[in-house]
Amino acid sequence: MTNSITDTSQRKAVRVAGFMFLFSLMVPFFNWTFVLSKLIVAENVMATANNIVANQLLFRIGMTIELIMSAGLIVLALALYIILKPVNKNLALLALLWKLVEATIAAAIVLVSFIALQFLNGDAYVTVFTPEQLQVLVGFLLNEHTALYSIPMVFLGLDMMVFSYLFFKSKYIPRILASFGILSFALIFIHALMYILAPEYATMPINQVLFWVPSGLFEIIIGLWLLFKGINVQQGDDYIEEAA
Repeated sequence: MTNSITDTSQRKAVRVAGFMFLFSLMVPFFNWTFVLSKLIVAENVMATANNIVANQLLFRIGMTIELIMSAGLIVLALALYIILKPVNKNLALLALLWKLVEATIAAAIVLVSFIALQFLNGDAYVTVFTPEQLQVLVGFLLNEHTALYSIPMVFLGLDMMVFSYLFFKSKYIPRILASFGILSFALIFIHALMYILAPEYATMPINQVLFWVPSGLFEIIIGLWLLFKGINVQQGDDYIEEAA
């Protein structure tokens, strides 16, 4: 009876995880394409600030989308934990905790942007800062959006490497796909550290492509795989019995 319940909860979690992989990839893409790219003017914080002032609703929509994304990361983390805890509960829990840290930092970045916007709109702050100074602050924060997100991306690399490793060990999905996941998120982890240690190299277009495209491709493939193929529970059960 317990195995039946576990199997049912796993299968439900598989569908959720598949959807959330696609959701967590496509939503940021559309947020950048239709929101952030309309506001950010690279290397020109005043132009970015002016765009925010002129398009505050768009900016608020972008912040809302990023908050939804943070909540979505938690849903994905819980789904992956349910799927993979029979393989190794401790490692699955570690990856879950790292995912929660990632989501929390991402939400905190949105909070900083929201506070900056309140400064921009608050007449009381003009007595302390000039309007130009406030605009520079808000423009700077948005222009450094990618750099700020390098912090949660460190945890993204870590948690997804562990989740991918558990997929590899369990054989729930083809091992070549799980191996690709480990490699993809190792690249994300390295690139996030590059933003912290050597940003001049991290921002090079070629490096952004090399380090980010594999993980995007992996998320599309595994999202579709989990949605339409599911997991090979029998292979996982065989591994768990051997490990026991």
